[in-house]
Amino acid sequence: MSRQVLFLMIAFACTCCDLLASEQSPLEVTSAHFTVTTDANEKEARRILDNFERMRWVFQTLFPKTNVDPSSPILVIAMKDRKSLQAIEPEAYLTKGQVDVAGLFLKTRDKNYVLMRLDVQGEHPYFTIFHEYTHLQFSGDSEWLPLWLNEGMAEFFQNTDFHEKEVILGEPSADDILFLREHPTIPLADLFRVDRKSPYYHQENKATVFYAESWALTHYLQVQDREKGTNWVNDYMMLMKQHQDPVTAAEKAFGDLSQLETALHFYIRQQKYKQFILSSAAAPLNPASYKVRTLSQSEYDGRRADFMACIGRKKDARALLETVMTADPTNAAARETRGYLEMVDGNQDAARTWYGEAVKLDSQSYLAHYYFAALTIRSGNVDQDAQVEAGFRSAIRLNPSFAPAYDQLSSFFGMRHKNLDEAQSLNLKAVQLDRSNLGYRFNAANLLAIRGDFDNAEKVLKIAAPLAKTPSDAAEVKSRQDQIASMRKRKAEADTR
Repeated sequence: MSRQVLFLMIAFACTCCDLLASEQSPLEVTSAHFTVTTDANEKEARRILDNFERMRWVFQTLFPKTNVDPSSPILVIAMKDRKSLQAIEPEAYLTKGQVDVAGLFLKTRDKNYVLMRLDVQGEHPYFTIFHEYTHLQFSGDSEWLPLWLNEGMAEFFQNTDFHEKEVILGEPSADDILFLREHPTIPLADLFRVDRKSPYYHQENKATVFYAESWALTHYLQVQDREKGTNWVNDYMMLMKQHQDPVTAAEKAFGDLSQLETALHFYIRQQKYKQFILSSAAAPLNPASYKVRTLSQSEYDGRRADFMACIGRKKDARALLETVMTADPTNAAARETRGYLEMVDGNQDAARTWYGEAVKLDSQSYLAHYYFAALTIRSGNVDQDAQVEAGFRSAIRLNPSFAPAYDQLSSFFGMRHKNLDEAQSLNLKAVQLDRSNLGYRFNAANLLAIRGDFDNAEKVLKIAAPLAKTPSDAAEVKSRQDQIASMRKRKAEADTR
């Protein structure tokens, strides 16, 4: 999460007419990894796409084992100016007396949205976007990546600068440096143990030093690795991946922590800070492969409506969707968004109807097929089992990296006590795609218990226990363990009769 919260200064309320036509035909520019939708010209759209592809390349180069391509798409909405952005941004920013917002990163369960405006001035106008994009890159490692390094990396990469043939990384934050010079730092042994329940992460007066010190230590370690040819950061990450104690891992990777603390204090007070320059001239970017397409106004409005639905501007989203479906009665994407709106409002039957209409219109969205199948299961009608299975299989075909579809089809087979071999294979694929998901581990244990393999079911839950991030998660693990023990007992009693 980013500790800076951006707001927008507006002296008037957004009106429905703001949502309508733009002066230029909207465009879609896509690469293999990003989709940019914009009301600006093609040159601007290509520049934004180039920068995101180069940011992806930076992570691919520096962290080759990091998953740089999330299963959920990264959808960039690049608005040419403030007025265009005002029409669809979160209502929280639409209050008098706020500052301009340059952009934001929105991660939902199913999508990763970037909203940005192209007329922004300033040294690092998109720091929030790059901060959150960094978290996205490391999200697959959240089960073992310590919080200080997770936030330190995000702070390190948020000031990335792109030039024609090079990328500049690690520009220091003057605010962080000044704060650390004026306030006591956190002892490193304590810093390494900070988790999401710690006051250093939640209390404002403590969180500021946590973020600043996490940046400083990450920056120092990165500089040391580059200048001295050491591998401190990657060594530490490998030890943490083995679930070692964070302080013990730090002592093994960095050496004596008191010496490291002294070196860090000296580093904070030095006058100059080095930056990293990566030549991106050899980056395997192929702008010729970008696909450019002019969008109809209905397509464009449908995408803006989907973003507004995701940020909670449901009334505006519904109004714009009505316009879209009137102009284009066969727009499957608009029906998918309507399904989403009904689902978040708890109207499951209505949501299933809208997703079903999207599927009938030959939607190529894996989410339309996935949610139609998931909502059909909830209806409890076994006569629709064929539709359920077909829906999940279509979602997997359209997006082979979407873990929930594998898990839901696996769970469905387990619930019906059929295709159990395939069910376990599907569940294993879901776990491989998202190792930090507790629910997938619960499903794995359940499938093993159904087959009477209680020993391995208990082992799965034991491995899953460290993934619990909240007291409710831990309670659920304990409940599942008790459930398996109860199933084992009933099975033993039945065998002795």
